[in-house]
This record gives sequence, structure tokens and C-alpha cells, in this order.
Amino acid sequence: MNARRSAPCLLGVTLAGLLCGCISSAGIAPTATRLDARPTVATDDVFDAWPEDRWWQAFGQPALNDLVEHALAQHPDLTRAQARLVEARAAIDYVHANLLPALDLDLESTGQRYTENGLYPPALGGHHDIDSRFALDAVYQLDFFGRNRAAVAAATSQARAAAAAEQAVRVAIASEVARFYFELARLVAERDVLLATREQRERIVELVRARVRLGLDSNVELAQAEGAIPRLQGEIERVEENMSLLRSQLARLAVVDPASTATLTPRIDDRPAPTLPTRIPSGLLARRADVTAARWRIEAALAGAESIKAEFYPTVDLAAFAGLSSIGLSSLFETGAAIYGLAPRLHLPIFDGDRLRAKLSFASAEVDAAVADYNAQLLRALQDVVHALTSLRALERRQAAQAAAQAAAEQAYALALERYQAGLTGYLTVLATESEVLSEKRAGAALRARGLLLDVALSRALGGGFADEDLTLAAH
Repeated sequence: MNARRSAPCLLGVTLAGLLCGCISSAGIAPTATRLDARPTVATDDVFDAWPEDRWWQAFGQPALNDLVEHALAQHPDLTRAQARLVEARAAIDYVHANLLPALDLDLESTGQRYTENGLYPPALGGHHDIDSRFALDAVYQLDFFGRNRAAVAAATSQARAAAAAEQAVRVAIASEVARFYFELARLVAERDVLLATREQRERIVELVRARVRLGLDSNVELAQAEGAIPRLQGEIERVEENMSLLRSQLARLAVVDPASTATLTPRIDDRPAPTLPTRIPSGLLARRADVTAARWRIEAALAGAESIKAEFYPTVDLAAFAGLSSIGLSSLFETGAAIYGLAPRLHLPIFDGDRLRAKLSFASAEVDAAVADYNAQLLRALQDVVHALTSLRALERRQAAQAAAQAAAEQAYALALERYQAGLTGYLTVLATESEVLSEKRAGAALRARGLLLDVALSRALGGGFADEDLTLAAH
């Protein structure tokens, strides 16, 4: 008797094993190769902890610190990234529930007429009554082939990618605020040079007028001296217009009242020469938030493909119920109304092969796309660092050349002014040498500001102090 009962079970298992080979995932797999961050740059342990987390504070600009902190608290891009992270965390909970038994409490009551030609006794056949059921129903899927575990891994990796993306937005916002801030500082420095030059030209106008009264100069030289001031004033107005526009953009970026930046005049202090690494450790590039997000998207795509691959294999569910059932509500809670049962279920895809293979092909293509995105992001990261370092090293040489040129221009201007006062040269020579001094001073201010902007760019290129341990997934 036992042999007879076990025969169908053995037949079912054997049939399942045979059919399992009919639907195959063979030949479907990702083909892209992920770049290794380590060979792209050499290793140097000295710079493993550079830059710091709140790197913008190193500039010693309280106004900049306030603007960055406000932007990080209010910017809508960050709010959106945080919402995406909440969604990703919720997805983990949703998928993880498939690893646990589902338990439901059901109360059903169905009024119906019972057939006279069925299994019901004559007392019920042809009569109307209420079929009632009050029971606990439980279902548990046995994850033999790891489908649900892989889905949880995919959701977790997506959440980690969302957390890294949120950190990338933080770095981008802080960098943009700092960039606008130092662009404004550059314009302030340029305006200061123009204002100082205007004062100097006004003094020269008084000198020319005195020489005209003494008959040493004509009205031609006076007109030249006076005409230079309105032209300079036009330059001042242009710079101040750009300053106002930058203040407005900075207020929008930091999400503050434009009135709070209306009088903002950041200064370019003496910039400490940064210690530039001769080699960049691979860990800094691999730990960049955007690179990390791309890496976790690869892991999510791989886990998603594994989950789909598990769909090619049988699914085993265990269903159980226990409760009360009766025909007629009055007898639902009487002795003898108890019911219970266990219902194992085996699901095996047989004629679903094309759909599953197409689904797996799609998932494999997503892995390839994620790998390509990661490779592109890693190459962009390396390019950002190389460009910033190249420009910083070139800046040192440019500043040295500019300082020498400015010193020579100032000496030439001083000599020209002395010769003009002595009546040995014309006023056009003074104007020409003064224009050279003005040009060099503006170039010097621009180079000092560029140094700060490159510091910002390098800090951003190296990840802005981000590290993988910054990622949190709440209780997961």
C-alpha cells in the first residue's frame, strides 16, 4: 500500500527532473568586462585619506561654509535623491517578504443554492444555505534555487547604489556652491583692481590739468586722460553686473533669499599651495560616490539576472490552513466544524521557455549596460583627476610667469610716469604702460581665483571625502 502511494510522488519528482532539462538558460550570459580601477593609477598610501569630508571648510571662508550647509539641507536635487533612497529601502522590505511565510486570517460567507446532482446529501441538494469558513491560511515558498534570495540581493544592491547616488549629489552640490562662490570672488578681485586703477587715473587727470595750466601739456593730453576714466567705468559696470548675476545664481543654488547674497563680496586670500600627489591611489577613484553607485548597479543587475535564471527551475510552495467551516452560520463554531490541511505545490515551467529566455537575455543585457556605465564613469573620474592635476601644476608655472610680467609692467609704468612728469615722454606712453599693469593685475586675480576653483575641482574629482562606509541602509 505504501509502495502504491509513493509511486506517484517518485513519478512526479522524476518527471520534474526530466522536464527541468527541457528549458535551459544555456548560452545566455553577460559579455561585458568591468575595468579594474587599480591598474589605471599607481598606489601611494600618503594620500589615502585625502580629501577630508567637509573639504570646503579648509578654505577658511565662513560665508562659503554657511552657503554649502544650507544647500545640503534644502536643495531639491538632494531631496529627490533622498526620496529615491527611501524607495529603494522600501523595495528591500517588499522583496524580503518573499523569504518569509505569508499568514492570512480569512472569514468567508457565501450564500448559494446547492446542486441536487452533486455530492451534497438530499437534505442540502436543491436548497439555499450559507457556506461559511473562518480559518488561518499560510503559504511558504521553499527557495531551493535562490530566486528570492537573489531578488533580495538585487534590491539591496540597488539601495546601496541609491545611497551612493545621494552622496554623489551632496558632493556635486557642495562643489557647485564653492565654484560659484570663487567665481564671484574672482569678479570681486577684478572689480577691486578696476576701482584702484580708476583712482589712479583720477589722480593722473589732476596732474595733467596742472601741467596744462603750466603750459607743459595741451588739451589733447587732458582729453586723453579724461576719456580713459569713462571707459574704465564701463568695465566696472560690466563686472558689477556679472557679480549681481552670480550672486543671484549662488542664492538659487544654496536655496537662500537673494537678499542674503546681495552684498556678498568674497575675497581671494593668500591661497596655501596645495600638496599635490604625484600618484593617485586607486582606492580614491574606486570610492568616488558616482563610481560606487555604478558598481552597485552592476551587482544589482547580476543578482537580478540570477533571480531570473532561478525561474527556469521548479518552484515549491507549502500551503497550510486551519480553522472552522460549516454550511450555515449557526453551526460554524460547533464541535466538528474544525478543518485543517497541508497542500504542497510544485510549479514547473514547461512551455514558457521562450519567455524566460527572453527575460534572461534582457537581464543579461542590463548587466552589460551597467558594466559599460561603470567603465565610462571610472574613465570620467580618472579624466577629472588628471585634468585637475595637470591644470594645477600648469598654474604654478603660469603664476610665476605672471608675477614676473606684472613686476616688469609696474616698473615700466613707474618709469613712464616719471618721464612724463619730467616732460620727457607723452601721455600716451603713460596710458600704454598703465594698461599693461591693469591687464597683469587682472590676470593675477584671475589666476588666484583659478587656483581655488581647481582646488574645488580636484576635491570633487577625488570623491569629496566620500567612502563606502558612509552608506547606510537603516536597519537592513
